[in-house]
Amino acid sequence: MIHLFLPFLGPILLLLLALRARTIPGRRPGMLPRLAEWVALAGFGIAGLSVAALVAWGGGTSLLIGIWGIGLSVRLDAVSASMLTLVSFIGWVVLRYSATYLDGEDWQGAFTGWMAATLATVLLLVTAGNLVQLFLAWVATSVFLDRLLLFYPDRTTAQRAARKKRVVARASEGLLALALILLAFAYQTTDIAAILAVATPSLPTLGAALLIGLAAVLASAQFPAHGWLTEVMEAPTPVSALLHAGVINAGGFLLIRFADVILVAPGVMAALVMLGGFTALFGGLVMLTQPAVKTSLAWSTIAQMGFMILQCGLALFPLALLHIVAHSLYKAHAFLSAGEAVRNVAALHRPGPVAVPSGRNVVQAFGVAIAIYLGIGLLLGFDGKSVQAIALGVILIFGVAYLLAQGLADAAPMALTRRTILYAGATSLGYFALQKIAKTLTEGALPAVPAPGPLEWALILLALISFGAVAVAQATFPLWATHPAAAGLRVHLSNGLYANTVFDRLLAGWSKRSNA
Repeated sequence: MIHLFLPFLGPILLLLLALRARTIPGRRPGMLPRLAEWVALAGFGIAGLSVAALVAWGGGTSLLIGIWGIGLSVRLDAVSASMLTLVSFIGWVVLRYSATYLDGEDWQGAFTGWMAATLATVLLLVTAGNLVQLFLAWVATSVFLDRLLLFYPDRTTAQRAARKKRVVARASEGLLALALILLAFAYQTTDIAAILAVATPSLPTLGAALLIGLAAVLASAQFPAHGWLTEVMEAPTPVSALLHAGVINAGGFLLIRFADVILVAPGVMAALVMLGGFTALFGGLVMLTQPAVKTSLAWSTIAQMGFMILQCGLALFPLALLHIVAHSLYKAHAFLSAGEAVRNVAALHRPGPVAVPSGRNVVQAFGVAIAIYLGIGLLLGFDGKSVQAIALGVILIFGVAYLLAQGLADAAPMALTRRTILYAGATSLGYFALQKIAKTLTEGALPAVPAPGPLEWALILLALISFGAVAVAQATFPLWATHPAAAGLRVHLSNGLYANTVFDRLLAGWSKRSNA
C-alpha cells in the first residue's frame, strides 16, 4: 500500500517551489524558472512511476492522513493515473515555456510560484481519495488561477473577466459543497471509492447527482455561463494554455470521477446531453466567425467541453476521459504556438485557390464518410460496442464529411481528394482503436455503459439530426454565403448570440444593488 502515496510527491515538490517563490516575488528570480522546470519534470517522472506502480501492484485508496474522514488520501486508478500523467506533462511544458516567455518580467518569480501552486492543487484534485480533499483542492485551484488571470491587474478587461469567472466559480463551489455533504451524510463516509461502490438511486444520491452536474457545467464554461472563458485573454499565454488544456477539464473530471452517482439519475444525464450538445454546436459555429486566434481557440474549448459533457450524458465516460487527454494535448500546443501560427499565415502573400463543393459533392462526401465508417466498423467489429458509442462515431464522421467535401469538389486537385479520403479512413480507424483502448484501460475503474432506454434513444436521434444538420450547413456554406441572411447570421454568431452581453448586464445590475 505504500506505493499509493507516491502521487503525493509531485504536489509536495510544487508547493515547496511555490513557497520558495514567495521570497522573491518582485525582482528578477534568477534560477527559479529553471528550477521550476526541473521540479515539474520530476513531477512528470513521479507520475510515470505511479502508473508503473498501478500496473505492478494494482490501485486502491491510501490510508487517510487525518481524522474523522478529514485529511489527505490518494485514490490511484486508471482515471487518476491518466489525469496525473496528463497534468504533470502539461505543467512541465508550460513552466518550461514560461521561463523564456516571461524572461525579464519584474514579477516573474511570483508568476512561477502561483503557477506551481495551481499545478499542485490540480494534482491533489485528480488524485483525491476523499470528499474533503477533493473540495478543498477544487476551491484552491480556482483561487490560485484567479491570481494568474490577474497577472496584469491594471488591465480593465482582465479585471472584468476575472470578476465574472469568480461569480461562476463561487456558484460551482457552493453546488459542489452541497453535493458532497449529501453524499457524506447519506453514506456515512467521505471515502470516494466506498461511496461509488454502493451508490443507489436514493433521494440524497439523486440530489447529489443533480448538484454535481450543475457544478460541472458551470466549471466547464457551458452555455450560458461561458462568457468569462472568451475574455481571459489578457493573461500571459502560459496561463491560457494551462487553463484551456488543464483547469477547464475539472468539470468533466468531476462527472467521470462520480460516474456511478451520475448513472442513478437519468434525468440529469438527459440534461447533460442536451446542454452539452447545444454548447458544442453553439461554440463550434461561433468559433468560425472569430478573427482573433486566441479568441477562436477559446470558443473551440467551449465547444470541446460541450462535446465532453455530451459524452458523459450518454454514459460514455471512458471516451470522455480519452477526450480530455486528446483535447488537452492539442489545445496546449495550439495556445503555445499561436504566435507562430499568426506569422505563418501572414507570410502567405497570395493564398491558393479555394475549391468550392457543390451540393452533389456534399452528398458524395457524406456518403463516402459513412461508407468508410461502416467498412472499418464491420472489419473491426461492432460487437461489444454500445449504441451510444456507435452513434458518437457517426457524429464524429460528420466532421470528417465536412473535410471530404473540400477534397471532392470538382475544382479540387486529385492529390487533395486522395489525401482527404485517406484522412477519413485514418480517423475512423483511430476512433475504433482508441475507443477499444480506453474501454480496456478503464475497465473496473468506470461503470459499463447501460443499454439505452426510450429517453436515451430519443436523445441519440436528436443529437444525430442536430450535428448532421450543422455539418451539412457548414459544408454547403459557400453556396449560400452571398445571401443577405448569411451576413446577418455571421454578425449574430460573432457576438455569441449576445448571451454574454446579457450576463454582463445582469452582473452589473447585481453589483449596483450590492453596493447600494
